[in-house]
Amino acid sequence: MITSMENRQVKDLLLLQRKPKERRIRNVYLIEGLRMFEEAPGAQMETVYVSESFLAEETSAKLPQGFDYVVLSDAVFKHISDTQSPQGILCVMRRPHYEAADLQRGDAAHLLLLENIQDPGNLGTMFRTAEGAGVTGIIMNRGCVDIFAPKTVRSTMGSIFRVPFLISENLAETIGGLKENGVAVYAAHLDGEQFYDAFDYRGKTAFLIGNEGNGLSKETAALADAFLRIPMAGKLESLNAAMAAGILMYEANRQRRRGR
Repeated sequence: MITSMENRQVKDLLLLQRKPKERRIRNVYLIEGLRMFEEAPGAQMETVYVSESFLAEETSAKLPQGFDYVVLSDAVFKHISDTQSPQGILCVMRRPHYEAADLQRGDAAHLLLLENIQDPGNLGTMFRTAEGAGVTGIIMNRGCVDIFAPKTVRSTMGSIFRVPFLISENLAETIGGLKENGVAVYAAHLDGEQFYDAFDYRGKTAFLIGNEGNGLSKETAALADAFLRIPMAGKLESLNAAMAAGILMYEANRQRRRGR
């Protein structure tokens, strides 16, 4: 059992918790909590850490066999945990790797394109909603909040394991490639003249969602095939980015289930 805060593994875990660059260099990220651990793909697990108290609880019986667990004292585990009330289990995961084809799934492409989303909770909500709505993949630009940051990972509630995603180094080029492949790109935009339910999303479809405060950049918005609006009563000008994305994703889901 590791009892020292100065242990090399403990210091490495703290670096992975706090430093995005370290996570990128090592091509890993961290998950924490029993539920996340139970849903995580075993093939992507690198190292599992548990607290001494966790091993003494009945929940430890749920741990799958075939893994070597590194035991940390309760004090050390709390030291490296990113949560206020640690559950006592943490895992180093290898990052998944997806190709563009993994996200499009032939003619079934239903994509979410994100530019400069900054709130971890929003991004996590989008991942969860995307899974529920049957989205085939999410593409983010580098300006989005780090999907592998501990808070963002938690907010996906496991959807990060099941929704294919890419981080695009050049979103304009990525969108151009999608359009060449027959994907229709729609931008949620205040300048949209038609409401979102006026369009047909049964074919290859991608929705562009921009930054929470500033929306899409002019350059990115110009790449869309059409602008669409979400109707709003009262004095509202716009919705939360995750809410807007959810409305669009589920409209595409509805049309595909009901044949428009």
